[in-house]
Amino acid sequence: MKKILCLAFVLMSVFQGRSQTLFNTGWEFVKDIDTATSKKILLSKADKTLDWEKITLPHTPHIEPVIKIKEQWQGTCYYRKYFTMPAANKGKYIAVQFDAAMNDADVYLNGKHVYKHVGGYLPFTIDVSHKIKFGAQNCLLVKLVNEDNPHIPPGKPVKDLDFNFYGGIYRSAWLIVKDPVHISNAVAANHEAGGGVMVHYEDVTAASAKVVVKTEVENAAKAAAPVQVLVSFMGKDGKKVAENRSIIQKVSGTAIFEQSLTIKSPKLWSPMHPNLYSLVVQVIKNNKVADQLGQLVGIKTFRFTADAFYLNGEKLNIVGTNRHQEYPYVGYALSDNAQYNDAWKIKEAGMNFVRCSHYPPSPVFLNACDQLGILVMDAIPGWQFFGDEIFQKNSYQNIRDMIHRDRNHASIVLWEASLNESGMSKAYMTEANRIVHAELPFKDVYSIGWIDYAYDVFSPARQHAKAPNYWKKYSKGKPVLLAEYGDWEYYAQNAGFNQKAYEGLKSEERNSRQLRTDGEARMLQQAYNFQEAHNDDLKGPNFGDVNWLMFDYKRGYASDIESSGIMDIYRLPKFAFYFYQSQYGPKPDDKGFGKPMVFIANYWNDPATKTVKVYSNCDEVELLLNGKPIARQKPDKDPYSNNLPHPPFTFAISKFEIGKLEAVGYLNHVKVADAIRQTPGRPNNLMLDWDVWAYDSPMDEIQLVYAKIVDAAGTLVPDAAIDVRFKVTGNCEIIGDEVVKSEAGIAPVLIKIHPGAGKIKVSAALPGDAENIAPYIEATINTSSVKPG
Repeated sequence: MKKILCLAFVLMSVFQGRSQTLFNTGWEFVKDIDTATSKKILLSKADKTLDWEKITLPHTPHIEPVIKIKEQWQGTCYYRKYFTMPAANKGKYIAVQFDAAMNDADVYLNGKHVYKHVGGYLPFTIDVSHKIKFGAQNCLLVKLVNEDNPHIPPGKPVKDLDFNFYGGIYRSAWLIVKDPVHISNAVAANHEAGGGVMVHYEDVTAASAKVVVKTEVENAAKAAAPVQVLVSFMGKDGKKVAENRSIIQKVSGTAIFEQSLTIKSPKLWSPMHPNLYSLVVQVIKNNKVADQLGQLVGIKTFRFTADAFYLNGEKLNIVGTNRHQEYPYVGYALSDNAQYNDAWKIKEAGMNFVRCSHYPPSPVFLNACDQLGILVMDAIPGWQFFGDEIFQKNSYQNIRDMIHRDRNHASIVLWEASLNESGMSKAYMTEANRIVHAELPFKDVYSIGWIDYAYDVFSPARQHAKAPNYWKKYSKGKPVLLAEYGDWEYYAQNAGFNQKAYEGLKSEERNSRQLRTDGEARMLQQAYNFQEAHNDDLKGPNFGDVNWLMFDYKRGYASDIESSGIMDIYRLPKFAFYFYQSQYGPKPDDKGFGKPMVFIANYWNDPATKTVKVYSNCDEVELLLNGKPIARQKPDKDPYSNNLPHPPFTFAISKFEIGKLEAVGYLNHVKVADAIRQTPGRPNNLMLDWDVWAYDSPMDEIQLVYAKIVDAAGTLVPDAAIDVRFKVTGNCEIIGDEVVKSEAGIAPVLIKIHPGAGKIKVSAALPGDAENIAPYIEATINTSSVKPG
């Protein structure tokens, strides 16, 4: 763990120029107030009876329990911020941007209503240039309602929904102060195939690539101004590789500048080689830079055919996962660090693709996918609900806003302009597909939908067809991506091929919904289900598959956690994580993912053990017990792994023996990886670990810290279920529970680290006396000593 991530780019919003700053601090919050008081605060009148909580963004209005006790909080809440705008900024373009707020927002400035926005997953920007007070205090207030609303996608009531939509201003806010002549905001402009900066690529070969950059410049002043646009491309070494300076135009209102550049010997973007260029667009007025935008972009070619996906001219099989953005306790209010870490774990698991289920993700998450090399299916909000004309109109706007925000990301190859598992009309699907291609009028653009109509690519779930053929007999000539597999067909359809092996298993034992606390056998069963389904998918006409899913999450319609994730909600891996990891490599990519690996899927604590499963991307594995060889063998050969690039290794055990089990991986007879399992003893101590270093940031960061129950030798005790009490000192706080019961030997705690925290101390203790267990341990995290790489 303890990875130092390259996070410098994360803090750069896709819209960020020199005149855009974070607007996350100094907010106040209140919820659940009466109607009379609500009317007063909307008019910025005195509210001395209210206890406004001082908060920073991103923020959740309610700390949710990890195990649902009742429905998630829904209601009305208020955010306000007092700020002063210097008089020197009078005459400039001034706006406030919210990256997302759930889900019905009314914005007031100094007691006057200035903006309304519906929809909880995409940004909105309020132009306050002529409404703000200069040289005096202003009050910005946001009224947010996240109650059920059939007009706002996803539309379905939370109590019937397969995920939750948590409230709050849960992504960053930005204060924008620009010259009146500036690059327009693509989402706010809402111009078809326009607004902001749009980049696409033509005639891409190994020798050269043509880059076309379309920039919309807005002049908010009354007088026309002479404007020139300078577009520059820089390589990762910071050296300029191409630039184009436009002719000067007189701009009044808005104007479009379309410029072409040629990149010689372009370094193409792919999951193995996620090469990125820095694009900088500068607006020049009177020989001075009036505005600029910077973004990381990638050059690639791709196409989907009836039976394959081609990236940069080479066939690539998609191995993907679905991701819900939910975190324990804070719901959607993830920090940038946590967003990046989710993408890191997806790539670490061996995935080259992620489906954003079932709504647009944070721009920071997409930035991470660009940098790490993860292909993306971007998606609009929707699940098993098709609403009226107002709902459909809002859904169409979701498509436009999603594309306007995300169109320049190197990672995106599919636009899910489809309402997942919803009974959409043909008219809706036709219009949704039309919007995608109108907004992106290029050849390398693909819409995707779960119904085989209108969309360019068909994305059924595996369980939408029946065993044993599933979608193998699909022959309509449309590209097919299996957008979900591995969960429902085992949970509800009892559809595993190896039914003999399932004989005697209870339904809860043989499905893929398994918690880490459910033990070794059920962790193996989950991994086996994913293995069997993925192996079968590799036979079909589909060009890839996307498992359900990456992280456990909570749902509105059920009280338990949906546990078919290959990691739990605390981002701790299950055995299935390592099965997928073994399918990537063994040649590492440019970011170091895909190295030779070995994982022993066994706790080595059960005398009844007869077999040991090992996941590895090596061509041979040797298993040793207390230094003595058990066997050295090739991967399994059976009907449930015969299509896998790296089948598992199954070793027969003649006799269980307490001690050290070691697996050694070989490539071409050379040792390249190993793993050890030690028989755990009695709980004796605690060890603290953390997932990703926090760092000095202008934002609050959230950090998961884990207390591991270990024996005297430091070996994790996987069946330990012991209460652990946490405390912190320094500029930080615990979010949610301070006393946590360990699951499979690990107790997690969520910590919020405030900007400039420096050293913080995390302590863990066992409440009361526990025989033979050290009662107290602490770790110091020096956040200021770790800088983005």
